[in-house]
Amino acid sequence: MLTTDPTTPCLHKTRPDGQNECYLVLSEEECAKGFVRPVRTRYTHVGRPGPEYPLRDLTDEEKEQYREYGYVAYEAYPPDRSPLVGRHWTQEQLDSVGKGCGTVTPMGLALSETYARQPNFYGRTFCCGCGTHLPVGFDGEFIWTDDGTRVGS
Repeated sequence: MLTTDPTTPCLHKTRPDGQNECYLVLSEEECAKGFVRPVRTRYTHVGRPGPEYPLRDLTDEEKEQYREYGYVAYEAYPPDRSPLVGRHWTQEQLDSVGKGCGTVTPMGLALSETYARQPNFYGRTFCCGCGTHLPVGFDGEFIWTDDGTRVGS
């Protein structure tokens, strides 16, 4: 079931197969304004992308400063890459790099059009192989099957 009402109780209920009882989508009127990405209906679970630049171990000071977050490494970005200086990584994140199950999950048209209109509308999406919702976006675990770009970015 699909809904455009974010207060619908079924959004917070899970079926035995791991999917939600219903999913939030953008209205037909909102989608009619046009898409900023192609409408794509299949994605593949490939796992989290890895670091793009060399990692370094944390200093003793950083280990203490970021202890509560579990960081084990730091990826420094080159100055021309972004306004961000770099990124800290946990062991769990590093261990999950490229560890998707490889399952291709099909998606209905209303969900596909929601992604095409507002690519970052969802924070997670369902994997039919794993039976759970996993992160999407720049650091997400899925790529669009037709062009290999990250779902949700």
